[in-house]
Amino acid sequence: MRQLAGFFPATAYPDLLVGLGEPDDAAVYRLDDARALITTTDFFTPIVDDPWTYGAIAATNALSDVYAMGGEALFCLNIAGFPEATPPEIVAQVFAGGASKVREAGAAIAGGHTVTNPEPFYGLAVIGVVHPDRVLRKGGAQIGDRLYLTKPLGTGIITTAAKLTGPGEAPWARLLRRLRWRPDLNTGDLEAAILSMTRLNRAAARAAQAGNAVSATDITGFGLLGHACEMVRAMQEHGEIGFRIVAAQVPQLPGVERYITAGYLTRGHQRNPAAFGDQVRFGPQVTPAQRILLWEAETSGGLLVAVPPHGVAAFEAACASAGQTAWTIGQVIGGQGIEVV
Repeated sequence: MRQLAGFFPATAYPDLLVGLGEPDDAAVYRLDDARALITTTDFFTPIVDDPWTYGAIAATNALSDVYAMGGEALFCLNIAGFPEATPPEIVAQVFAGGASKVREAGAAIAGGHTVTNPEPFYGLAVIGVVHPDRVLRKGGAQIGDRLYLTKPLGTGIITTAAKLTGPGEAPWARLLRRLRWRPDLNTGDLEAAILSMTRLNRAAARAAQAGNAVSATDITGFGLLGHACEMVRAMQEHGEIGFRIVAAQVPQLPGVERYITAGYLTRGHQRNPAAFGDQVRFGPQVTPAQRILLWEAETSGGLLVAVPPHGVAAFEAACASAGQTAWTIGQVIGGQGIEVV
């Protein structure tokens, strides 16, 4: 998309507050002094076998980009594709799972588009709203801000461990059968991962606003470190600013280290350091398993929020009031890049 930035220069579109020129989580367009629209879209192929749960995860993930910008969702459009042989009741369950999370978000599904496709995919186009002066961006954090993470890591690893596709089985066929467990997969671990992936980031975004945060992102395919690197890159226009992340303070889902040892990994642990590794320095006490977890891809992850010192009490109070867990994992420091200790 960056190749298109020259077609739409910021000077020609002054109300486009966040567009192609910035690697942020969603586009933001100012309507007036009090309202700006947030627009985003996201979809992916099944990562669990139950169609309702798959729809719920995909919808939660798509809504997350609106929350990463500090906004609230207004309405959504379904975006979907299914093999021609998919039974209608399966499609209905996927849509129902997605609709349940949209309704929980206080938004509505107002339409959409479905096509025939060899492998199923589902997601949403989401329209949200935010005050133009309260947009959370990847850049903007200041030295001394405290870094919070609002969901534990490990969804990509655990869902990889849960996948068991038979020889010659079409990928979409996982939707048409009951889940078969690997002997070494604890069902409770997958249930914990699903609970995390279907938890909206709405309360976390509201807490970030209460804490006067100006910088946030959600953790998905680039992993915690990849998305943190995007934030650090966006901050460089303000001088030499970096992150210090304490590996032992980063929360993880149950069983994650056992699945790392067993080799249930996505390609994220290789692709993400290849793309961002020159910005990250690891201390000698950071274990190989911790490094993998910090680089691994996540699905429907939490928000990484930089909260200024004067907003910490309000942020933590808002989290506690909403039942939203938030872990302190580091701080914004002087320097460049990210150091993991």
